[in-house]
Amino acid sequence: MKLVRYGNPGKEKPGLIDADGKLRDLSAVVKDIGPEQLGDAALAKLRKLKAANLPLVKGSPRLGSPVGNVGKFIAIGLNYADHAAESGLPIPPEPVVFMKATSCIQGPSDAVMLPKGSVKTDWEVELGVVIGARARYVSQKDALNFVAGYCTINDVSEREFQIERGGTWDKGKGCDTFGPLGPWLVTRDEVPNPQKLAMWLDLNGKRMQTGNTKTMIFSVAKIVSYCSQFMTLLPGDVITTGTPPGVGLGMKPPMYLKKGDVMRLGIEGLGEQRQIVVPFKL
Repeated sequence: MKLVRYGNPGKEKPGLIDADGKLRDLSAVVKDIGPEQLGDAALAKLRKLKAANLPLVKGSPRLGSPVGNVGKFIAIGLNYADHAAESGLPIPPEPVVFMKATSCIQGPSDAVMLPKGSVKTDWEVELGVVIGARARYVSQKDALNFVAGYCTINDVSEREFQIERGGTWDKGKGCDTFGPLGPWLVTRDEVPNPQKLAMWLDLNGKRMQTGNTKTMIFSVAKIVSYCSQFMTLLPGDVITTGTPPGVGLGMKPPMYLKKGDVMRLGIEGLGEQRQIVVPFKL
């Protein structure tokens, strides 16, 4: 299934994309697409619905994040060897874990705002993993059973804040609008192998990133298992799993986002995003 949340910010309704690519309303079935709707039993009930019997949503409403009420937004850094190299950093012996603020989460086509004083805002197409069941000390073998589904994420990053302003990455990763998710959540039954997904990002029509999840250093299963050793993963938690090469930081000379730039990005089977870059505004 492809699950979505549509409508104005803060007032999104649940929906799904049918086999013909049309948006169907799920409001009469569930109140939202969030922690309570992401378990295997809840998803099985939705899967039994006949999409043709659900109300058709007219027009082209805004799509919000396909997951509501995200508890934790966890990120993995330097998870592609060639990206680590372009960043001038060694391949990590264990996953690099940091957090993105949940307040940065937004829809896939909402504008990305340059933070106040930013001079090094960058792009990163990444595979997002949405947790569907409570996971604590889970094995790598069983880890994918705790995943509800997958989505496209742009892990927008302010490199000066991230690297030059102290000892943690978080401050450069959680700025407002720095977490576009979607357009939809694709349930795990439709993604039999998350380590075989092509991914790309264009800036102003020019291809900047081309990659594939098969080149991850640490697989999705490893990441879920690893994170569950340090924190309990709960339904609705999101993990963004790292980016392939081609980010602005790695250009020679480095290249960063500016007002009016347009990013388009996507992952095979998980849909596309488009964001325009806008200046800071309170």
